[in-house]
Amino acid sequence: MTAIPPALVDALRAAREVTVLTGSGISAESGIPTFRDAQTGIWAEYRPEDLATPEAFAVNPRRVWEWYAWRRQMVSDAEPNAGHYALARLASLVPRLNLITQNVDGLHQRAGSENVIEYHGNILRNVCSIEGIVVDEQPVGDELPPACPACGGPLRPGVVWFGEAIPPAAMEAARRAAEACDLFLSVGTSSLVYPAAGLMEVALRNAARLIEVNPNPTPVTGLADFPLTGAAGDVLPRLVDALCERGE
Repeated sequence: MTAIPPALVDALRAAREVTVLTGSGISAESGIPTFRDAQTGIWAEYRPEDLATPEAFAVNPRRVWEWYAWRRQMVSDAEPNAGHYALARLASLVPRLNLITQNVDGLHQRAGSENVIEYHGNILRNVCSIEGIVVDEQPVGDELPPACPACGGPLRPGVVWFGEAIPPAAMEAARRAAEACDLFLSVGTSSLVYPAAGLMEVALRNAARLIEVNPNPTPVTGLADFPLTGAAGDVLPRLVDALCERGE
């Protein structure tokens, strides 16, 4: 078990602004497989390009919708884990906390985190594929994909597909959070997928200290001031508990 360094607790207590970036590792602890790990059973024969690109949706929108309906059910059945709850607690212990997630499952919000920057969207949200607007109404009827109630165009999941740009508002909010923080916490991310991986580089260029929580080494482990080896559900609660104890 990786010990929580007292110097890390001191750095958290002194921080004016903390920015957290979470990746698929924290969701995997809630039983949500990564995109490629989810390609099992009847979906094993398909490539990501067949299921999660605008081109795939144009060719076979029903297949793409059914794939995401299957994944949505997994997300709905999952529960936030101790790592999600620890980050929600951490927000009350520092002057400002920015939470950026690459995950699309909404588990941070369900654990109590507010104002989450959803870098890749949210799988439980429907968007009109024609107008790009969020559709809050529940789809009715048997048509797949369901039709947008406003224009009749097919609905799609509100996620960023391969080949699509990060939503400008999320991109700008994440960039600002990376620039402004004096402590950047990377949790359960491989640090390989850009542009999200570039946020750590932005933070480091602006003299932020880097904490990494990951069971395995990543390209930024050697750059981290505090590399913590382990699962988020184990490390983060102990980190928050140590911060509370040090403040007493």
